[in-house]
Amino acid sequence: MSPSPVARSSDLQRLRAEGYEIEIRDNHLLVHHVPYVTPTREVAYGTLISTLHLNDDQTLAPDTHVVSFIGERPSRADGSEVPNLLHQQGPIQLTSTITADFSFSNKPDAGFPDYYEKMTSYLSILLGNALQLDPAATPKTYVVHEDDDPDSVFLYADSASSRAGIAAINDKLRLGKIAIVGVGGTGSYILDFTAKTPVREIHLFDGDRFLQHNAFRAPGAAKQSDFASMPFKVDHFSQIYSAMRRGIYPHPYDIDAQTVAELDDMNFVFLAAEGGPTKQLIIERLQAAGIPFVDVGMGLRPHDGRLHGILAVTTGTDTKADHITGRIDFSETDEADDYDLNIQIADLNALNAALAVIKWKKLFDFYADLENEHYAAFTIDGNHLLNEDQTE
Repeated sequence: MSPSPVARSSDLQRLRAEGYEIEIRDNHLLVHHVPYVTPTREVAYGTLISTLHLNDDQTLAPDTHVVSFIGERPSRADGSEVPNLLHQQGPIQLTSTITADFSFSNKPDAGFPDYYEKMTSYLSILLGNALQLDPAATPKTYVVHEDDDPDSVFLYADSASSRAGIAAINDKLRLGKIAIVGVGGTGSYILDFTAKTPVREIHLFDGDRFLQHNAFRAPGAAKQSDFASMPFKVDHFSQIYSAMRRGIYPHPYDIDAQTVAELDDMNFVFLAAEGGPTKQLIIERLQAAGIPFVDVGMGLRPHDGRLHGILAVTTGTDTKADHITGRIDFSETDEADDYDLNIQIADLNALNAALAVIKWKKLFDFYADLENEHYAAFTIDGNHLLNEDQTE
């Protein structure tokens, strides 16, 4: 990652300089060793927690006045509950490594201008009661914690997940390796969506080059100069997304009988290349290895001056695979086939990719899944989404 928010933010620097035991973890600010009084009138030490509102890994004014707390219920010196403080009782799972016992809400009229003011405001409420029982109690240990996750794939903090309070759910996508076979229109959008998840490695397989027409069915805006060297698609996209994260591996060749073994150690595979016998070879290999996959397909045709067609997402897992041969065409494409027209439109590429990525996230328990469908088809003219091939 880039330098810690502590190094870039004067309010966090001030907390650390004054001896407060702060830690940055999972894009949350933790203040450890906070003295407070328990309901049994004992002085104990807890941890205050706040999400971080960042831009360019530098703090902005806090976007919420609420904090979380690890410890028992804070009390006055006489053991009664501290008034105007308790917001919610847990456990509250903030991230996969942070679970709070309570949240507090004590908002000043003007809000908090920075994190120094926010954290010391709550700290003073707890400390004031603790000092009545133990005048030597102090939160200032001058202990310095190593900040951030050195193994994070991102070059800057994922403040979107922590801000939305879904960091623990997002951690379910910390997979080892996924592959995207084919990074043309739909495959490039699959990359765009998965690159923003904490999956450790994203392997791109495609032997085609990035040409001018590809720019009109891919995410972002390519520069005219990008076409001059005719880069491989995988190299073009890996360079773009390397501005955001690590762990994108380009493979400038197609998956076929000679290279299919490279998928054997993947946790998941997206198939966004053309069908035919080669796709059958790939799917049979994945099924034999027990690797789940999603296959995307798009069939568009012009009629009466408008486009008609269907987007399809077919999923294969250990729990269901008997539908695959009926849903994916493994025959050689003939000239009369809709797919042979190869009409691709950016918005439909993006939708096809979104449906595939949503299904992937469902399989790894990120999204709720009440249907457990292994085949979904979107019909353009009726705006109809069909779910079939369900499992219990």
